[in-house]
Amino acid sequence: MAAAAAAAAAAAPGALGILQGRRARLVAACCARLSPGWRLSGSWTVPRVDPATWARGWTPAAGGAAWRRGYSSEVKTEDELRVRYLEEENRGIVVLGINRAYAKNSLSTNLIKMLSKAVDALKSDKKVRTIIVRSEVPGIFCAANLPVPTIAAIDGLALGGGLELALACDIRVAASSAKMGLVETKLAIIPGGGGTQRLPRAIGMSLAKELIFSARVLDGQAAKAVGLISHVLEQNQEGDAAYRKALDLAREFLPQGPVAMRVAKLAINQGMEVDLVTGLAIEEACYAQTIPTKDRLEGLLAFKEKRTPRYKGE
Repeated sequence: MAAAAAAAAAAAPGALGILQGRRARLVAACCARLSPGWRLSGSWTVPRVDPATWARGWTPAAGGAAWRRGYSSEVKTEDELRVRYLEEENRGIVVLGINRAYAKNSLSTNLIKMLSKAVDALKSDKKVRTIIVRSEVPGIFCAANLPVPTIAAIDGLALGGGLELALACDIRVAASSAKMGLVETKLAIIPGGGGTQRLPRAIGMSLAKELIFSARVLDGQAAKAVGLISHVLEQNQEGDAAYRKALDLAREFLPQGPVAMRVAKLAINQGMEVDLVTGLAIEEACYAQTIPTKDRLEGLLAFKEKRTPRYKGE
């Protein structure tokens, strides 16, 4: 479909046709490189990324000749991950609660498998509008590439892999008493769950290097000052100030068109990986995905009738 669009644009008369042809070919090549599952027309899909790729550690391979990725020790506990679908005025918000108190929420093989299964289920659930990732262990935080907005609520410690999980979310909020840092260099290793890639993208290369080289730990105020988090709150007596703020943000997202939210996230994520010209072409292609939707027509009708739109994600 993308190739056909490129050919049609190239056939347009004059210089405009040449420019349109080049842009279409650029978008087609970009989409093929960044997201094999993405299509420019018809039903749209999102890239499929294995959640296990961002939460691994290094272990010696058999024979000692090479190294391979591995996990922490496995613990068979069904309640390590709690998935809660909120109801009533919060319908559409899903809370992923990590609950490994005995291991300070360190990542196990079992937890990774459960996260992977939960992510796959949430990806295909059109009723899900926003996902909050939080710790159910007081004082500790420790989502994946989901098509809907994700918010990390950091109410306690988020060190090493915990911060890397938070960096995988779209938005991060934290209590002022929270502690965050990529501290792996203290153990003579480096962040292996995406930290060396996502932290520079979040706060800039120079500062990310400084924090990783020094294994520095930041509190909520310092993290906000460097742009690591979007909001910082004074901790409350219940110890869930960040979660409450995340819930407020999720409620703000709920009224918006669900297809538009997913496509906007896709456009931002993929556009940030390419040059501006290609990014604008990706935006144009994503915008086109919203035009034939029932939600768009509902939005126009609701505006005309001066009422709240009733979007269905179609």
